[in-house]
Amino acid sequence: MARLPLSTLPLPTLTLGLALACTLAACTPAAPPLENPPLQDRVLNLGTQRGTQATQPFSGTWTMTGKPDWLQVSPTSGQGNVTVQVSADRGTGTPLKADAAVLTGLIEIAWTAGTGKTPGGAEAQSSEAQSGTATWTVRADQYVLKGRLREEASAQGQDLRVGTGPSTRQSEGEQARGIIVKYRDPGGAASGEGRSTVTQLAGETLRASALSVGSSRPLSADTAALWVGDVQAALRTLRADPRVEYAVPNAILRAQTSAQPLSAQQLPLAQPLEPTDQYAALQWPFRLLGYPAVWRDMEGGAYSRPVTVAVVDSGVRYDHPDLAGMLWKPGEGALDLLTDPKNGDGDGADTDPTDAGNSARTTGSHGTHVTGIIAARWGQNAPSCAGCSPTGVVGAVRRANVKVLPLRVIDAAGNAETADVALAVRYAAGLPVTLAGRALTNPRRAAVINLSLGGPISADTARPLCEAVQAARDAGSLVIAAAGNGYGTAPYYPAACPAAVAVGSVTLSGGSAPKHAVYSNAYPAVQLSAPGGTDPLQAPSTFNGGIFNGKPFQDLVLSTSWDYAKNQPTYEAEAGTSQAAPQVSALAALLLSKGVTGDAASTLARLNATATDLGAAGRDPLFGFGMINAAAALGAPNISDTLGLRLQDSRGLVFQPAVDALGRFTAYLGSGTFNVIGGRDRNGNGIYGETNEPRAERSVTLGPDRVQVDVGDLLPK
Repeated sequence: MARLPLSTLPLPTLTLGLALACTLAACTPAAPPLENPPLQDRVLNLGTQRGTQATQPFSGTWTMTGKPDWLQVSPTSGQGNVTVQVSADRGTGTPLKADAAVLTGLIEIAWTAGTGKTPGGAEAQSSEAQSGTATWTVRADQYVLKGRLREEASAQGQDLRVGTGPSTRQSEGEQARGIIVKYRDPGGAASGEGRSTVTQLAGETLRASALSVGSSRPLSADTAALWVGDVQAALRTLRADPRVEYAVPNAILRAQTSAQPLSAQQLPLAQPLEPTDQYAALQWPFRLLGYPAVWRDMEGGAYSRPVTVAVVDSGVRYDHPDLAGMLWKPGEGALDLLTDPKNGDGDGADTDPTDAGNSARTTGSHGTHVTGIIAARWGQNAPSCAGCSPTGVVGAVRRANVKVLPLRVIDAAGNAETADVALAVRYAAGLPVTLAGRALTNPRRAAVINLSLGGPISADTARPLCEAVQAARDAGSLVIAAAGNGYGTAPYYPAACPAAVAVGSVTLSGGSAPKHAVYSNAYPAVQLSAPGGTDPLQAPSTFNGGIFNGKPFQDLVLSTSWDYAKNQPTYEAEAGTSQAAPQVSALAALLLSKGVTGDAASTLARLNATATDLGAAGRDPLFGFGMINAAAALGAPNISDTLGLRLQDSRGLVFQPAVDALGRFTAYLGSGTFNVIGGRDRNGNGIYGETNEPRAERSVTLGPDRVQVDVGDLLPK
């Protein structure tokens, strides 16, 4: 995808005299009016129907020259009468706030009216063609979705509840710890010299009835509490004594806070950990995935298990200061698998996977960019060049015991051979390979292998790739691959290999949930999604809120790169499934490093189970199981507790209707099935009701047969 270098960071009445003159001169009569008038402007009102047929008499040719994307018109040109089918895809035209009760669009039709005819039917000899443009205004009523988002009620001690259960009353003796007895005449019955105390008198009475009495204590001169074995029998015995004013159970009372478990709002929240590196504020994908909570979690030191992530790519710039100490080096397992000197770095396969280049190279380092997403270091960098950022960006793994193993298979032109990729995958997984006549085994077996590469080759052509991926999986490695930037539904390999984890791309929507990136291929093998950024050419957006050089920063993924013209480190903003895949690889490595999971199977299961479901319910070709959720997957502490709403349709479109002070909302939408989710955001990413967060969800279908739905109250639990 496109790169944005941050270093430079678009019928009149005839008079009698004229009539006579024409008659005397036998002049040619004037051309009569056209048989049909020009194509007229008109209004089409679809109401709540999906479409309608529109017909208008016309003599001539016509062509539709403009329409909004949410309207479909067929046919788009013709000759003679205009008869077209007009239908509306309301969802495409619905604004983010879903606040337009009626959609209005204009269809522009260019027309040309041909030769006219005389009243007698003979062709006129000199009639000029007429042309123009007609505007048809189309109006479509939206469908209505209503509801109310509510907070969960909490008791504040207004009533005194005794015991447990739904009732505030107890049967006598229920869960009591003994009895309390009061005598009518303590002066005569239970006091005075030589007489029994209240506790002694009550004890003697109970023992005389063969009831056991434990400890006892006076509460006043006439009242005592006794612990007894049979509360009900003790009460009957004492109540039968005429000296006793009352005998009651020593009932259990409880503190009167909420009957529900404590919410996060009642619990102390952890402070999010935000990096201070110069460009970290522009790295919105980490906030979207809940990393400020994860990075705070790392303060406890639990991410100590060593994990290697192999980045099979264009190699890396070891001299980039923001990657110092985060990479396995030549001699430690790193490898350049390019055997063709013309397309490699000139010296064939070796142990140095440096992404080589010269001043004529206009692209940055793809492998360095991917690596930085995973492992760019935090804090101060070593001095590298005049004007270079002293701190740069950050990577996901921070202080976790994770390192990247660079394996070079993409040449300077951006191409990779299937054979090289297959060999690299086997090597990364610790399987023995032969390269340039040498037998090699990776000393740093990679638990995670990242493949930000691929192509729309056939399944048959991809067999060597898929066999290598399967072998790596069998050896215990999790293989993560980019789903492809083909703007369509064609499977890309190796992502579509059965043993690979295909990763699609999402980007910010402006609402409280991300949306599918238009370039990201959608097909059944897609298993997960991650932030890959917007398309800077076809769908540019700046929802992230960052500012760079005084201008809004596009929703692109910022990471480490290399300026070959200046031969110095730089940072680039890019977009693609190449950027989404390393987000998944980094999270997989952190799961293993923390010990949340112990192998490839459990790691993948955890990624799937904690993903934020987007689009259609369950797994779908656009998002797979959903967007990865780092905070939920790693069990990070809560850093926020806000209540909100998100609304998504089955195609992944996101809408954000306004919620008033009472929690009520009204959304004007198109046809389709919608997930309406009210919930709390506890990882600070602005997405309500994710895994491990309170949520209430309704699924509703709107359309011509169901134009209005009220989902009622949403009470997140």
